[in-house]
Amino acid sequence: MTVTAFDESERRAWAGKADAYAGSFAKLCAYPVPGLLDAAGVEAGTHVLDVGTGTGTAAATACERGAKVVAVDAEPAMIATAAQEAPAAEVRLAALPDLPFDDGAFDAVVGNFVLNHVGRPRAALAELRRVTRPGGRVAVTIWAVPPAPGQALLGRAVQEAGVGRPAHLPALAPEEDFPRTEQGFAALLGDAGLRHVVCDILEWDHWTTPQEWWSGPAAGVATIGQILKSRPPGVVEEIRGHFVALCAEFVRSGGALVLPHAALLAHGRV
Repeated sequence: MTVTAFDESERRAWAGKADAYAGSFAKLCAYPVPGLLDAAGVEAGTHVLDVGTGTGTAAATACERGAKVVAVDAEPAMIATAAQEAPAAEVRLAALPDLPFDDGAFDAVVGNFVLNHVGRPRAALAELRRVTRPGGRVAVTIWAVPPAPGQALLGRAVQEAGVGRPAHLPALAPEEDFPRTEQGFAALLGDAGLRHVVCDILEWDHWTTPQEWWSGPAAGVATIGQILKSRPPGVVEEIRGHFVALCAEFVRSGGALVLPHAALLAHGRV
């Protein structure tokens, strides 16, 4: 299938960022993993595919449950890290919406936040359904919209500095977008042909530090990092100043930064 401009932008944004991601946002994204695997019915003996594995957290956790795990990602640096994190898994380079697997190859398929990073989410879900056996389960997460206060912190700092999204970072095409709500996400899975769809909201406080939270964007991680990388040092320093000021809303005694987050976890049967 055709790779969209959004897909190409995402590949560039994540190229070589595995270490920076591991040291910043990876711990945040690990929170939904146990529930994601539960929703997919992953247990000992389950043949499971982890799509968009990143640094391999879901794959490693599935291996710990005794599952037979295959993990894929579009970024070679992530693949290298995931192979170390989940040595019992088969880790391969592959990208949605074209996966190199036969129809019905897996008992369960999971994707932790991967749908946030594809230009054709409906086609991606159809592909996840294709590689899941009849009666098997698909479980996926995305970030909720509007974002929780902690998730919005970095974006607020950018807005306070009067900085917009650069033209070279295309947004998802309007016809591909969907409501990032429980109802909207559930409908997306239903449209992909999944049955008995359930969508729940997950809410949690992510504990970090201002230094750790800034380190990811400062290294160019994710869209927020690409925005910073597109600006001259003086503007980046202005954004950082607003970030430091805004952190006061979330800093607790001892210097911990406690950021409320919310994600959507949806699952259904093939």
